[in-house]
Amino acid sequence: MNQLMMIAADLVAVAILAFGLYFPRHHRRDLVVAFLGVNIGVLAVSVVLASTTVGAGLGLGLFGVLSIIRLRSTEISQHEVAYYFAALALGLIAGLSAAPTTTTTGLMVLLLLALAVADHPALFRRHRQQSLLLDTAHTDEGALRAHLELLLGGRVVNLAVKHVDLVDDTTLVEVRYVVGRSNAVADASAVTRVAAAAGAR
Repeated sequence: MNQLMMIAADLVAVAILAFGLYFPRHHRRDLVVAFLGVNIGVLAVSVVLASTTVGAGLGLGLFGVLSIIRLRSTEISQHEVAYYFAALALGLIAGLSAAPTTTTTGLMVLLLLALAVADHPALFRRHRQQSLLLDTAHTDEGALRAHLELLLGGRVVNLAVKHVDLVDDTTLVEVRYVVGRSNAVADASAVTRVAAAAGAR
């Protein structure tokens, strides 16, 4: 009965993670399926390992195999890695706990709160990151920074030149910048208009 309560708590937690936090913010259906699959798979393996007399070596081996699975389909971002890890951790906590306790419940809630706050759209909402291919070969970082700030309409806080082609006259650069307040307000207004138009359909 206690184990069933932990399974139910895990299902509620991963539903909040996938449908309450991730999908409304990032809208990737394929990763919702992945989060649910990873969570429930880890939960099932953990429950079996916790309820049998298999050696610790076998258990560690199984999770070692799980840890080296590569995500080959599409590239995922760092915040999506965090969601993957949270889904896995929720399954482990629930599967390896014989009964719900204050500690296990608190840890599951803490995971959800951490993602809710750290991935909130209002946190650092003016900060952006882009990889740009410019049609000019820039060898002067100061001039490149000024050009990027004019082009992006914001303050460049970090830039890394990846490739300069003096033959084809191009520059590949990764830039992190802070948009101006007017640009941020315009972006927010555009998002609101799109959402209103979608709701009217």
